[in-house]
Amino acid sequence: MGKTLASCALILALRDSGLSVAGMKPAATGDTFEAEDALALREASGLDVPLKRMNSFLYEPAIAPHLAAERAHHKIEMRRIVRDYDYLAERAEAVVVEGVGGWMVPLGPRLMLADIPQRLQLPVVLVVGLRLGCLNHALLSARAIAADGLELRGWIGSAVDPSMASRNDNIDTLKRRLPAPCLGIIPPLTGKNRPKQAAKHIRTRGLQRTLWPQPGAPA
Repeated sequence: MGKTLASCALILALRDSGLSVAGMKPAATGDTFEAEDALALREASGLDVPLKRMNSFLYEPAIAPHLAAERAHHKIEMRRIVRDYDYLAERAEAVVVEGVGGWMVPLGPRLMLADIPQRLQLPVVLVVGLRLGCLNHALLSARAIAADGLELRGWIGSAVDPSMASRNDNIDTLKRRLPAPCLGIIPPLTGKNRPKQAAKHIRTRGLQRTLWPQPGAPA
């Protein structure tokens, strides 16, 4: 879906607007020795913080987080996520928290991914992987976010399928139907500097006001 690339691009765009920004991925699966996604987020943020603070829970098998946690006998705990988030928030003016899977992904017997932004009181930015089926995914996700009492502040399209038919028509449909502004469309990219390339496609003008419309410093 391109969540990490979009998160890195958002971090770089916020830095370009004058904020110090930390990246965080509370849970990740499919990594062996290092949290590759967290490494990318840390590089984008430019902050020297421990990876274990940016990635609270890391599991090797590339399976659903709650299943990976069960196999590892190491459950995902909200209190640790909150502790690590607070650590990052003390060292940066904003924290971009990347999800794992989708809005309704289970993290434990009672814990869901949606519980993290609810607990941390975060504005929500939806990353839409531009491919067949993205309209259904995006609109259902937007409905679920609203049903959980949170506000969708923006969305980013990521061209994960370069051969997608009628991509521009789908983007136009999303712009009309999603109840939040489009913050950017990331085209197919190659090379080592993909986050920096992607950041050029994020709308920086008014970005802070879009994500944090109320007075006061972002969190």
